[in-house]
Amino acid sequence: MGTGAITTNVDVAQLVLYLFWIFFAGLVYYLVRENHREGYPLETERGTTEGWPAIPAPKTYRMADGSTIQVPRQEAPEVVANAEPTQRWFGAPIEPTGNPLTAGVGPGAWCHRADVPDHDPHGKAKIVPLRTVPDYGVSARDPDPRGKPVYGADGEVAGTVSDLWVDTCEMMFRYIEVTPTGAPYSVLLPVTFARIRADRIEVHALMSDQFAGVPRTRHPEQVTMLEEEKIQAYYGAGTLYAEPSRAEPLA
Repeated sequence: MGTGAITTNVDVAQLVLYLFWIFFAGLVYYLVRENHREGYPLETERGTTEGWPAIPAPKTYRMADGSTIQVPRQEAPEVVANAEPTQRWFGAPIEPTGNPLTAGVGPGAWCHRADVPDHDPHGKAKIVPLRTVPDYGVSARDPDPRGKPVYGADGEVAGTVSDLWVDTCEMMFRYIEVTPTGAPYSVLLPVTFARIRADRIEVHALMSDQFAGVPRTRHPEQVTMLEEEKIQAYYGAGTLYAEPSRAEPLA
């Protein structure tokens, strides 16, 4: 027998390989099972299903604020009230029935996140306007959009930039605060939906008159995670529903 061989047909390397296969199979099973803690049982038109493997036993997690949450947990199925199926068969696409920008379907869908601001390690809101954090500012190498007009997809002025909101943890701008034309309030524009020019801000997602309907924040200098979802969903919906032609086939 060669060095390291246990018998004429089995050696240490072969045993290690077998153990790795067993460990890897167990790891895959564990990860798939843990994945069933959220979103299961699945709700379908035909009923509910747990899938494979079975839903694990509930586990309690302690959150940063001292509260606890248990998963999996019993949750009532979400009801889409502002949309209806386009056909009568199971799994048919749905389309909005009311205001498509706030219906919460398609590119405008949003998640039920906690209705509290996202915090930094010190417990403070991490996304705040520049006017509240004098240690932050716009780099001299970049254009400062404050005071510049904001144009919608129709080429009309939608409002004016009043401030920028910075993520103090990631050191980057998340939102542009816009005061719609003639409005006594401001709304937030995600930076990812804005094209910043030297003399203007261009937004393809919305028409100029639709900025007035952007979901507003309860606090003038804070935005909750749920509010972020709804704000970004509004602009996302605009990419398809801002005007009827966007939802039609390309010519």
